[in-house]
Amino acid sequence: MDLAFKLVALSVYFLVMIGIGLYAFRKTRGGEDYMLGGRSLHPFVAALSAGASDMSGWLLMGLPGALYVGGLVEAWIAVGLTIGAALNWAFVAPRLRQYTQIARNAITVPSFFGNRLYDRTNILRIAAGIIILVFFTFYVSSGMVAGGVFFQSMFGGPYVTGMLLVGSVTILYTLFGGFLGASYTDVVQGLIMLVSLLVVPVTAMFVVGGPAAMFESVREVDANFGSMISGGTFIGILSALAWGLGYFGQPHIIVRFMALRSSRDAKYGFAVSISWMILCVTGAVFTALAGLAYFQQNGPQLLTDTTNGESVFLDLAQILFHPLIAGVLLAAVLAAIMSTISSQLIVSSSALIEDLVAGVGVKLSDRAALWGGRIGVLTVSVIAVVLALDPGSSVLGLVAFAWAGFGAAFGPIILLSLFWRRLTALGAGVGMVGGAGVAFWWGMFEPDVAIGLFGDQHLYEIVPGFAVCLVLAVVVSLITPQPPRAAMEEFDAMVGSLRSGRIPERRADGTFVATGGVDPVRPAP
Repeated sequence: MDLAFKLVALSVYFLVMIGIGLYAFRKTRGGEDYMLGGRSLHPFVAALSAGASDMSGWLLMGLPGALYVGGLVEAWIAVGLTIGAALNWAFVAPRLRQYTQIARNAITVPSFFGNRLYDRTNILRIAAGIIILVFFTFYVSSGMVAGGVFFQSMFGGPYVTGMLLVGSVTILYTLFGGFLGASYTDVVQGLIMLVSLLVVPVTAMFVVGGPAAMFESVREVDANFGSMISGGTFIGILSALAWGLGYFGQPHIIVRFMALRSSRDAKYGFAVSISWMILCVTGAVFTALAGLAYFQQNGPQLLTDTTNGESVFLDLAQILFHPLIAGVLLAAVLAAIMSTISSQLIVSSSALIEDLVAGVGVKLSDRAALWGGRIGVLTVSVIAVVLALDPGSSVLGLVAFAWAGFGAAFGPIILLSLFWRRLTALGAGVGMVGGAGVAFWWGMFEPDVAIGLFGDQHLYEIVPGFAVCLVLAVVVSLITPQPPRAAMEEFDAMVGSLRSGRIPERRADGTFVATGGVDPVRPAP
């Protein structure tokens, strides 16, 4: 009977997701709608969509588990991510929203690089598209693996059945609904995650006797739980904080900025996104606290994952609530997994159709781009499903590099594109390849550990990768001819239009009409 209640809750959840996808299908009429929602995304939707697609199952399983086992010192990664997200919304979002439209209406990150830097060869755009396509295909596969493992552990069913069910529902609403379908479902999924991370720890806290009794039980288990330095090292804390650098280069997150109605919406998005993150992270911390207290009082054998503690949220939800309610709360884990898969499918499809196909000179009509995007989602999905049929064949090791790889390859280029008008296409290309290469090499072979650079500690690969990309991009740009005059004018037009949030008109002579006036926006000397 318990299983039946859980299956009913999850079935309703799946039907709601498909229904939202069909609703978005009716609002998707062309290629730009499918890949970017027609640049009409409400900031509330953009904020929750960015958060839900970013956090994945880490927020409900990985973070509470790490805190449960290691104490509050494991929270530095959450601090780094929150700071990174805040800086991203405050500084990147408004400029990227303006610039992508001014730079000949770029609707993907690679096309923005190509248009912003006037790369006539399209090499920069194609290279960025390939990086996205390769990494996200494996990333999507890993999400499907997580869905299969979740079903296997929660319901005792076959791994492949669970993986195919989660993958099929996600593919279905993404295939039809496109960017809007992924974004609207992300809102529901983000709210489920938030409510679950508040309800579970609060309920558990009162079950164990209230806040005072909870903290007393935690102290009995681990007297140093509340210390953010006990058991930590400088390199370890630095590596955890450095996760925040990755935000600037994550295509499935920053594409939400490009889809905003206006650059002025970034302030609203900032408030919603950071509030959501702080509440969710706080909920994850208290899930670990309440879990420690509950299992200390009732026996640690009730915890399913005693090694990593990653089942603490799942176990509390099933122990403390009626199976129907538990099914809704468990849907939060699937929501985290599916929201990430759907966002990555859309970005992968866009890279395939908008960057690789268009990058080699194939011109598609708006309707052809719409159906091409759907074919792209289906293509990436099929490959990801094949990789995920066996959990060991999904090359999960690549997923560990994905955040660092994107952050190191794209992060500095995004920042320089938005804040430095002297950046050149060659500088961006060399920096992108250098950053991605160093991040991969550093993470795979750990040369710092091999030579004892920091003793036996490993510095997270995003730090050297990000630094190499930034230095190479700046140095190569300075020793190569300056960008075309048109690129300089577009940069100044973007800066001049930030206050109003309007897109300036381009005159026949290439200058821009200043927003709200008639004076041309010209490059500074």
